[in-house]
Amino acid sequence: MRQIQSSNPAFNSKAFKEATKSSTADGAMTIAGTVNKTILLTLLVLASASYTWLNPSTTLMWVGIIGGLIAALVTSFKPNLSPISAPVYALLEGMALGGISLYISQSFGGGSIVFQAVASTIGVFFAMLFLYRTGIIKVNKKLRSGIMAATGGIALMYIINMVMGFFGGSFLSLQNTSWMMIGINLVIVGVAAFNLLLDFDFIERGAKSGAPKYMEWFGAFGLMVTLVWLYLELLKLLARLQSRD
Repeated sequence: MRQIQSSNPAFNSKAFKEATKSSTADGAMTIAGTVNKTILLTLLVLASASYTWLNPSTTLMWVGIIGGLIAALVTSFKPNLSPISAPVYALLEGMALGGISLYISQSFGGGSIVFQAVASTIGVFFAMLFLYRTGIIKVNKKLRSGIMAATGGIALMYIINMVMGFFGGSFLSLQNTSWMMIGINLVIVGVAAFNLLLDFDFIERGAKSGAPKYMEWFGAFGLMVTLVWLYLELLKLLARLQSRD
């Protein structure tokens, strides 16, 4: 089987290699099946996010953040559990997003900023899907390596920022509205968007490799991870721009 790579931590070649070693009577992974499950996960995220938005609770938000992280780790390391863990992740992540979105909307310009972030995320998703399907941007080894390196660098920056936060400092704080920080935010949005190309390619390769049916849930989960990342970065970008007005 050809090696399948993505910078998305949920998507890795080992996961598909292990999956294709096992046989299942449920059939094989398909792109259509993955699309359907992605839609379902999106609806679950929107439902739980709406609940947290309408019933503000810091506790619910933190349960969503911590629980979503745990569910994501379980799904990443145990893809065969994804038919259960992926929907759980979506519900918990929705709780987190609802709370975070409410906080940012109250601090930076009202609910319109959330609508703009959602609309922008949808727009970027379909734009990248168009670029992928038409072959305007071809996913090759060079592109994969570049995006993976950029994503790794961003992950390292997140870690450094988190460590600094323990000592009362945070250069990625929303209060940092310098043009340099806005530029960094734009770069991160761009990298997140290009990760969608790798995710599309990864799912397509997985379907062609004959991975088990449960991998549709795993594929949908991985795509959801990227979309959540993209949405949060767009939301932060809009918040910073709003603060400069």
